[in-house]
Amino acid sequence: MFHQVILKPHRDEAIRRFHPWVFSGAIGRIKGQPQDGDVVEVCDSKGAYLATGHFHQGNIAVKIFSFQQVTPDVLFWKQKLQKAWMLRKSILHEGIVENITNCYRLVHGEGDGLPGLIVDYYDGVLVIQAHSIGMYRSLGEISQALAEVFGTELKAIYNKSADTLPEQFGQTIQNQYLMGTSQVPHGVKENGHTFMIDWETGQKTGFFLDQRDNRQLLGRYVKDKDVLNAFCYSGGFSIYALAAGAKSVDSVDVSKKAIELTNKNVEANFGEEQRHQAYAEDVMAFLKKTSDTYDVMVLDPPAFAKSMSARHRAVQGYKRLNAEGIRHLKSNGILFTFSCSQVVDRELFYNTVVAAAIEAGRQVRVLHQITQPPDHPVNLFHPEGSYLKGLVLWVE
Repeated sequence: MFHQVILKPHRDEAIRRFHPWVFSGAIGRIKGQPQDGDVVEVCDSKGAYLATGHFHQGNIAVKIFSFQQVTPDVLFWKQKLQKAWMLRKSILHEGIVENITNCYRLVHGEGDGLPGLIVDYYDGVLVIQAHSIGMYRSLGEISQALAEVFGTELKAIYNKSADTLPEQFGQTIQNQYLMGTSQVPHGVKENGHTFMIDWETGQKTGFFLDQRDNRQLLGRYVKDKDVLNAFCYSGGFSIYALAAGAKSVDSVDVSKKAIELTNKNVEANFGEEQRHQAYAEDVMAFLKKTSDTYDVMVLDPPAFAKSMSARHRAVQGYKRLNAEGIRHLKSNGILFTFSCSQVVDRELFYNTVVAAAIEAGRQVRVLHQITQPPDHPVNLFHPEGSYLKGLVLWVE
């Protein structure tokens, strides 16, 4: 029924351990002529079935979505999506029931056994990002399955995959509603705070849902403190800091649109707030020119590296940024610093921050090592899915 990818001898160990990727170097031969996005079956060197996934010409040749022989029809996707939804209802139960959190990640790629698929939920609106041609080509069935899972709760489905698909293919499509119509901006709640989400033109799917727990943690450290939220985007950390009683909060982002969204979110939660100032500036330029120092600082930059070839440059960027940030912390200040670059692993990021502290000449202690929240689960057999790493540091 499907094309077959036959592995070389002794190259099936990772698949038998449920790793969801087949690398091109492990392939011995291919039965048929699969095109990018086609469903293929993966077999060992003797032809025994191992898994089913989407094919793509490249280093990662197959992304596996089942280790059992299946037909990926609407019923198949519905069963996978139902499992993902049940997990979110379980881990976010209190927030959902009390209506203090109505936005979360519904599908997190490999973490939910659905490589190449991201689905975020915003109070009845689902925003989809397909990262593989195979998942994009399946969006008709996936959308129908989502409609069956959520029923009348579902208001709209928006496909925002143009920038997440392989570049040449992505240029041929347009982001669009698969169900419902435009509802931008749209207010959601996270831990009782209000955020306006622009999923049509905003970054990612409209909001950085992966920092929810870390924003909550920030609130424990900011009462009566001067806070800097750098790379603020829509002001998530700023809202939590203000709500927790910060003395002052400065929000900085190079994007004027991000600063406008931050100011809207501050107003939505607090009205006219004198404790908050926002600056549409490059973060490094802002730090180098200001003489201000802060009690608490958040450094949450976009991914400095998306490929191994850019990793060295990214590491140098993280080092310069963190050294400059540490210099602008008051004595006994606290730094929340993050990297979402998948190619910069936790150990490398830690060592980079160590180098930054040495350069800044400050004594530093680690209070927390933090990561993404449980609605961004990591497949135990796919550690590459642990992309967000962060440190909370006490700087003497």
